[in-house]
Amino acid sequence: MNINVNTEKRKGNRPVPHDIERFLNEDQLAKLTAINRFGWDLSCIRRPLFQTPIVMVINPDAESIVILEEDGQLNMHPDIKMRC
Repeated sequence: MNINVNTEKRKGNRPVPHDIERFLNEDQLAKLTAINRFGWDLSCIRRPLFQTPIVMVINPDAESIVILEEDGQLNMHPDIKMRC
């Protein structure tokens, strides 16, 4: 899987903004810190207008992208079309 982390295709926004704290809550930030130790990394944050941001993380092998839910849980089988 080849994932471009430099620009978002549609609007020119970075997939991972510099100010992630603005988009992630405490539970998500804590989980992201914990899973970073195991090689997981933030892939992108979808920022749909007037909706809650969707946080996507990628496994160390870059083979799976999962959703980091608002409660800090990882959704391994999200019902979402992945573009990032």
